[in-house]
Amino acid sequence: MTDARIEHVNITVTDPQRSADLMHTLFGWEIRWEGPSMAGGHTIHVGSDEDYLALYTNEAVRNADPHFDKGKPFNHVGVVVDDLDAVERKVIAAGLEPFSREKYDPGERFYFFDWNGIEFEVVSYA
Repeated sequence: MTDARIEHVNITVTDPQRSADLMHTLFGWEIRWEGPSMAGGHTIHVGSDEDYLALYTNEAVRNADPHFDKGKPFNHVGVVVDDLDAVERKVIAAGLEPFSREKYDPGERFYFFDWNGIEFEVVSYA
């Protein structure tokens, strides 16, 4: 069996810088790379040395300012943190609304939607 992990997820957003700033504020992630994308538009890679989110936009997306429906094409991005309470406070301070906070075996989690309707699950196993 091969050892495998997810290196990145590429998502479309209206404003990659705004999304990268949010990821930095919430999770401490840094911009790893930024520049023109292969198919036109602009991409920012934000994350850790091992993994990241690729935040993509182009003029059509930026001008449309879409709010994507949950589940099209995926349900959420899951992020593990050490301090769930601290991240929840940061989500609220960013003007976003946490929901469905609950404990489960083996951890605790909550969810929030960003400005484009992309759902994030924040989970702690601490």
